[in-house]
Amino acid sequence: MTALLYAWSALGGDPARLSRLTTVPREGTLDARLPVRELARACVGACALAAAELAERRTGHGEAPGVRVDDGAVAAAFHSERLLRVDGRTPVAFAPLSRFWRTADGRLRTHANYPHHRARLLGALGLPDDASAERVAARLAGRSALEAEETVTGAGGLAVALRTPAEWQAHAQGAEVAARPLVERERPDAAPARVLPPLDPGAARLLPAAGLRVLDLTRVLAGPVATRTLALLGADVLRVDAPWLPELPDLHADTGFGKRTATLDLGTGRDTLEELLSTADVVVTGYRPGALDRFGLSPEALIARRPGLVVAQVSAWGAYGPWRGRRGFDSLVQVATGIAVTEGSAGEPGVLPAQALDHGTGYLLAAAVLRALTEQSYDGGSRLVRLALARTAHWLTAEVRPGPPEGAPDPGPDAWSAGTDSALGRLRHARPPVSFTGGPTGWARPPAPWGSDPATWR
Repeated sequence: MTALLYAWSALGGDPARLSRLTTVPREGTLDARLPVRELARACVGACALAAAELAERRTGHGEAPGVRVDDGAVAAAFHSERLLRVDGRTPVAFAPLSRFWRTADGRLRTHANYPHHRARLLGALGLPDDASAERVAARLAGRSALEAEETVTGAGGLAVALRTPAEWQAHAQGAEVAARPLVERERPDAAPARVLPPLDPGAARLLPAAGLRVLDLTRVLAGPVATRTLALLGADVLRVDAPWLPELPDLHADTGFGKRTATLDLGTGRDTLEELLSTADVVVTGYRPGALDRFGLSPEALIARRPGLVVAQVSAWGAYGPWRGRRGFDSLVQVATGIAVTEGSAGEPGVLPAQALDHGTGYLLAAAVLRALTEQSYDGGSRLVRLALARTAHWLTAEVRPGPPEGAPDPGPDAWSAGTDSALGRLRHARPPVSFTGGPTGWARPPAPWGSDPATWR
């Protein structure tokens, strides 16, 4: 089974629709030992097919628009946070304490891009807030990787010991992940069919998500990629963050295209939250499973008070198994699942050519939302979709098959980039890779400064 057929089938799509897709292979894109190019192409292709399918449904056309997936555009989009320029400045990708460390028996990867994660890492190691990387290295050199992983994780920080593919397969979480479908899809009730207003087939641009309200409760990086894609397709996307958890400005700029951005204390702003939920069509969450439950934002609670809602969840490790409550990022999932060993070695771990787990899962999450909306329009029901970076990693390492390396020359990222003026400055950024006949080629609005919009729908 090809990667695209696998992904489309996991989304519940009709395999006959694959005939509407054209691929433009590009030589040398997303080169890696693992078949990253095939995974990336499949994720974007499945998302574009889902968008075209919903457009067909809402325009009443008998045939969905044709879909085109160009490896060059896909590769640029998967590097979007690296390609971004703000007034010519190159963003910083990782903080000094986000890296591999040598331990007494192997390697440990930490993530400390955010101040609170840095503070938890240093606190777990018994070091002051201003400790240098050299002091962290000295402290970790005397500990085993697994001991350090447990110590830092127990303090709410982020650290993962380097594992081989075999070690991850033998791990309880690895086994749980492998037993799950790539896309978990549920219909919890029999709510009435959602009536989507029809789209004008003669409009200048087909926007299959036009008129839909998406409440975006996500952070780095898969969730914001998904909601950025829904915004591209016409959805009114409102991202809401806690005022004490600011986003990294450059990352926010990259994933903020097409959205509005507000801050809201979910504890004290319950009336505002309920008002937003009362007319939301989709809620997308990207926090650890269970982290938002105390605010009444579990899938069950959301669907109980708004039947017909689409709830989409993305997490690092999945909403199951012993690691269900752990924090995680793409870089850490690569280390835990054996990808870092495959791309390098146990002595010198490597990395994927892009944060492909984040980006790939993000496009699949957007596709899952689009397919849920299409299915609802036929037979109703609330919908819950779940994806996990670790499950995407299992797909990449165990289920995706490499394709032929040949293809047309890639003209390079400049060919897939655009310039946009914004309140953040002049942005140079990757163009969207999701492409279908008559569809949008760019976002309707540039990113706004973090938290600068009111917490209300347009």
